[in-house]
Amino acid sequence: MEEKQHFLCGVVEGFYGRPWSMDQRRFLFQWMQNWGLNTYLYGPKDDLKHRLLWREVYSPEEEGQLRTLITEAQSRGLRFVYALSPGQDIVFSSPCDLTLLKRKLRQVSDLGCQAFAILFDDIDHSLCQADSEAFSSFAHAQVTVTNEIYRFLGEPPVFLFCPTEYCGSLCSPSVQKSPYLQTVGEDLLPNITVIWTGTKVISRKLSVDRLAEVESVLQRPPLIWDNLHANDYDSRRLFLGPFKGREPWLRGHLRGLLLNPNCEFEANYIPLHTLANWYRAGSQERKDEETDYCPDRALSAALHDWMEELNQPLQAGRQSARSDHRSSRSKTPDRSDSTFRGTSTVAVAKLPVFPLNSSSPPPSPTKGKGESAVREGEKRQPGQASRQVPAPRPAAPSGGGRGPKAQGRGLCGGKGLLSEAQVRLLVGLYYLPHEHGPSAHKLLQDLTWLKSNCHLVSANSKKNSPHKVDEWRDRAAGFLSLCDDIAQLHCSVVGGANRAVLYDLYPYVWDLRNMALVAKAFVYWLDGRVLNDSATLASWRNCFQLCGKTTGTELLGDESEPWAFKGGVSGEVQMLLPIGSNNEFFTHPPPLFPTSRLYNIRPYHSKDKVELYRMVRQLHLRSHCGKDSGASHPDVVGDRCLGPCLALCPEYSFILEDELGVCGCILGILDVRSFAKRCQASWLPAMRDKYLPNGGHSNTQDLIKLMEEDQGEYPDSLLYHFPSQLRLDTLPELVDVSVSRTLLVTLLVALKANGSQGVFCEVQPTDSQRLEFLTKLGFLEILRGEARSREGVVMARLL
Repeated sequence: MEEKQHFLCGVVEGFYGRPWSMDQRRFLFQWMQNWGLNTYLYGPKDDLKHRLLWREVYSPEEEGQLRTLITEAQSRGLRFVYALSPGQDIVFSSPCDLTLLKRKLRQVSDLGCQAFAILFDDIDHSLCQADSEAFSSFAHAQVTVTNEIYRFLGEPPVFLFCPTEYCGSLCSPSVQKSPYLQTVGEDLLPNITVIWTGTKVISRKLSVDRLAEVESVLQRPPLIWDNLHANDYDSRRLFLGPFKGREPWLRGHLRGLLLNPNCEFEANYIPLHTLANWYRAGSQERKDEETDYCPDRALSAALHDWMEELNQPLQAGRQSARSDHRSSRSKTPDRSDSTFRGTSTVAVAKLPVFPLNSSSPPPSPTKGKGESAVREGEKRQPGQASRQVPAPRPAAPSGGGRGPKAQGRGLCGGKGLLSEAQVRLLVGLYYLPHEHGPSAHKLLQDLTWLKSNCHLVSANSKKNSPHKVDEWRDRAAGFLSLCDDIAQLHCSVVGGANRAVLYDLYPYVWDLRNMALVAKAFVYWLDGRVLNDSATLASWRNCFQLCGKTTGTELLGDESEPWAFKGGVSGEVQMLLPIGSNNEFFTHPPPLFPTSRLYNIRPYHSKDKVELYRMVRQLHLRSHCGKDSGASHPDVVGDRCLGPCLALCPEYSFILEDELGVCGCILGILDVRSFAKRCQASWLPAMRDKYLPNGGHSNTQDLIKLMEEDQGEYPDSLLYHFPSQLRLDTLPELVDVSVSRTLLVTLLVALKANGSQGVFCEVQPTDSQRLEFLTKLGFLEILRGEARSREGVVMARLL
């Protein structure tokens, strides 16, 4: 009886997605033992033999692994609860199905398991015809089978039942009046514990009053299956914040509490550490300031302990040394224990795949074969030439704005240590489902204010108060600094020695890094470039009224589930941008090879011209196998490819740079019609003066003719829907090719902010990589071979 009344507190592995590995579970048991937790429930939804193939018994090899896991848990003083989910297709009245259910659980019982759970969550309420004739209700069918299984197993001291109506929002018509829950409470044997998640599937708070109501209907205290840190419903969210919203004295109304945490194992240190702190606080007979549970104090204690582990040289998936010798060219790093990882691919898309041995880091931008392998694989990426890798680039020119800053912050290559400030930043950005941490709150608050008040620094605004302009720029400086910190955080995670943390957290910090790059460039661009109400095409007000005005947490309130607004802080930053509703710009898998190189995107400065001309000349030479096409003047290629945009509309030009200098650029034209007229009036005459027939330059007449053709007319049918144009160039040795997409998005944000409704670009028909790149971003082929009297494909999309 004492064991039956013992409060169960621990972890439930019950999420949808890739299950944890055997090695990760062993580390989990070690954590739980050290922190005083006592229960582990095995029930990953994507383990086929847990749910979809529940009738199948385990193979001898699988039996051995499960026996080892049970023994490991029990040796550390933990209760191992084996859960089975037969509800999707069980025929409750079928003697055959009941026999198979008993056989499966008897097999696990023979392996040493002494605690069990039957789960009927997330299934259809309907009964088949045979069951409808045998049982009076859906609840009656479930309860009858559960009672029989409980007796068959010898009435184990811990036996859990998860109802189909497992939270207040799923009860019909309410918790107190639900016929389903009333049947469960009346007919389920009294020593079987009922699982409950609270008022919602993911409950922000648990209250004594609501739990007392549930206890009254179920005629027993429930066990909480707590989804506070579960993230399987949103591939862009992670929850690193403390256990919160559950007061320790709730224990008097509960049989136990099991936390169903993040899918990513390494993300669960703080959630489980603080859960244990909560559990210990509730165990104190005497309450005072020191024993009361405080989420902030618990978070600080967890951070202190996590710091040491974060900087340990752990392998991806926490694999043991026995797997070091394995080749992983055809495997992801942590698939060594496939039996208890499942074979579903539901969560694979949200995880990076590192085609390398788990004991070695992904290639980083340092000298040696690692970088060569990365760059060879990247030469064929869209928007890049496919020739030999050149010598290292010189640093950005003095006006570039990144050279001194990068030196001051330090290069990110190699392995370093995550600082506590960086970890606090990470936790603040990925806090809790209903609440942002301090860093995320500041990021969103500042961006919202800067966007709403950008008329103070618009390009054609009336004279504003210097005090207000200074206020805008001071707040912008703080926002830009926070974006820099996010970029540095990404570098530290990728460049750190802990491969296990990298494997689990990389998709999230990479996504946020890219979002911060766009947001930073956008805020930088707003100052002196955004148009106000007097703009010809549109205005910042007309555009920004379509952007988000409140944060996702404010939109949700207390009554909504967190998945009502997906994306977390990255999604909310996205919705604050002028093109934020176009998800194809922002949702894409991370690159195959993570890199710790520090990137920056910023508006063009006049001092960048020399470096950009050098870059496009370099690309031109590669594409022509080193031949200079007879052009002797070093500015010829730059004048033709970049000159008109840099001279006439530099406000729509953006620079991509890394620690070595400029590595890409994108140029935009807001209104192609007016731009063409300006070219004819000023740019072409200037070029004729620069490249005189007797000026000593070969083929000058042909060159001028080509420049005139470049400024030829596009069909009105195209420009009516797509008035803007873009050109993207990046060097082939770009280590993180995903920043090409981010660079493109940055320009589209600026064009949309100033009223553009559509954009196009010309692509050579043979450039299949560029065509594929644009197609994935929603660009469609509009014209082929009709643009400016030369062969070319015009790709366009609405904004």
